[in-house]
Amino acid sequence: MLNTQIMEMLAVTEAAALAAGRWTGKGDKHAADDAAVEAMRSAFNHVPISGTVVIGEGERDEAPMLFIGEEVGAGGEEIDIAVDPLEGTNLTAFGQANSLAVLAFGPKGTLLHAPDTYMDKIAVGPKAADIVHIDASPTENIKNVAKALGKDPSDLMVCILDRSRHKDLIAEVREAGARIRLITDGDVFGAAATAIEGTGIDLYLGIGAAPEGVLACTAMKCIGGCFMGRFAWRSDEEKARAVEMGTPNIDGVLTMDTLVNTDEAVFIATGVTDGEMLRGVKCSAEGTRTHTVAMDSGSKTVRFVETVQTL
Repeated sequence: MLNTQIMEMLAVTEAAALAAGRWTGKGDKHAADDAAVEAMRSAFNHVPISGTVVIGEGERDEAPMLFIGEEVGAGGEEIDIAVDPLEGTNLTAFGQANSLAVLAFGPKGTLLHAPDTYMDKIAVGPKAADIVHIDASPTENIKNVAKALGKDPSDLMVCILDRSRHKDLIAEVREAGARIRLITDGDVFGAAATAIEGTGIDLYLGIGAAPEGVLACTAMKCIGGCFMGRFAWRSDEEKARAVEMGTPNIDGVLTMDTLVNTDEAVFIATGVTDGEMLRGVKCSAEGTRTHTVAMDSGSKTVRFVETVQTL
């Protein structure tokens, strides 16, 4: 059973977060990312699984480790693994909020190997899960979510990546009367935050990386709510390569079951910098402290775990 692997996998994201955390505020996103990747890859060696990386650091010729198709683990149950060793490299480099070390896993063959392209995304928590749709206008989705949450649209907080491609989206959201939380990076957090009490985020909209969409969808499968997407191809060549890969729903709606085709998925994230969802890595003369969330769709549980490692 996958839930028996949660504590071992939790140690994997903790290792990545601790390694990246030592680069917080130092202005070097590449060093922070490299440290997280190396630590996560090494930590997998101690986990009793036979894992295949389906979302990772790129193809074999682009990444020396945690590349797509790489086999990880010490041997055991066969599973699919999606990783982002450091979601929010810039956030870490400049000491900003909500950078995370993230992984998700499910039974073999259940996590979509998303192509390296963009994805139009919408995410919302459980109370509004049945009344949003990727094909509806932002205005319509805002009105429906506000009604489901018992709020006025002016009280609704919409999270959007701060990108020039979202100029028209931002204008429409404001015209609809909603407030906007612009984030510079980290749209896995932005999507998952819609279903986590206390983040203040009600709805996530916009275009981000497709692989991160699988990670975000896994979190939403675990905690409830809705995640929906559609590939946003950047070129004909990119689309043709995805067709060759056998990617489903090339131009259609990507439902949660298309992205994560199991009810036994697990999502784990450890905070690198402080944020609304998780506290960041803390170091002292006595040792280190990390804060992790582990979500299990099979048991419908969400655990917040604080780990202290003494020197």
